Amino acid sequence: MNSKILLGVILFLIAFSVFARGVYQTDKDFLTETFNNNIPKSQVVWVKSELSQIIKDILGHPYAGLRIRYWREDLRSVWILEEIGKTELITFGIVISDNKIENIKVLAFRESRGGEIRYPAFTQQFKQAELNEHQLDRHIDGISGATLSVRAMTSVSRLALYLHQVTS
Repeated sequence: MNSKILLGVILFLIAFSVFARGVYQTDKDFLTETFNNNIPKSQVVWVKSELSQIIKDILGHPYAGLRIRYWREDLRSVWILEEIGKTELITFGIVISDNKIENIKVLAFRESRGGEIRYPAFTQQFKQAELNEHQLDRHIDGISGATLSVRAMTSVSRLALYLHQVTS
């Protein structure tokens, strides 16, 4: 009987960890929602020289690509960025307005743990956050068992705020 209970617990834990993985919103759907069906033409920031070093300082590692795509309408910009959680990429959609985070969402989560960062109860902490010397102007509370996912979200939010400033 004990082995059946143990097996049940193991299966539950496996199912729960796999449940966190998934695409919650496509890039196109995020952009459509953000820009009310009127998506502006994308623009590009080239990652080179001094910018490359600043991005490395923000992320704690070199950026993987040569360019970063973004969308801008007036003083508002949207960034779709990927960052490693523990071992897999997490895709984030970040909306910056007036040099503050208007919205941040997890669009795709590929890790087996830490998916709790996608819930509004957590992402609410980032709203209206600003950049102060490459750091957020506020403390972000962590989630037990999701430390690396929280770090990834914090890093990309800092990066989006910085890139918004340099492209304005």
